[in-house]
Amino acid sequence: MSEDWKTKYGTRRVRRDPPTLDEAIFAAVGITDDQKAQAEIAASLMGLPIESVLAEVKKVARTTARSTTRVIAGEQGAQRSVVVERRAVRRFGNDKRTGT
Repeated sequence: MSEDWKTKYGTRRVRRDPPTLDEAIFAAVGITDDQKAQAEIAASLMGLPIESVLAEVKKVARTTARSTTRVIAGEQGAQRSVVVERRAVRRFGNDKRTGT
């Protein structure tokens, strides 16, 4: 799909491609947590029937549910929190100030 128009500098063209199914599902997951609503959003982006998209949404939800759950068990099975902090590193390599 492309659209052409003329400018004083010549013909300009914009290429518009519909998203892939994975991209549409990823966008829908970011909007809502409900799987049926995710399927409706992805289907409207792709122009596909909801039934086929719903099956793919369920597959994606199943795989992400396995990979995102992480529990660290300590003594006697008690859960504990793990906090990861990232320290920002500042580098002033070219910062040469002279004068006052």
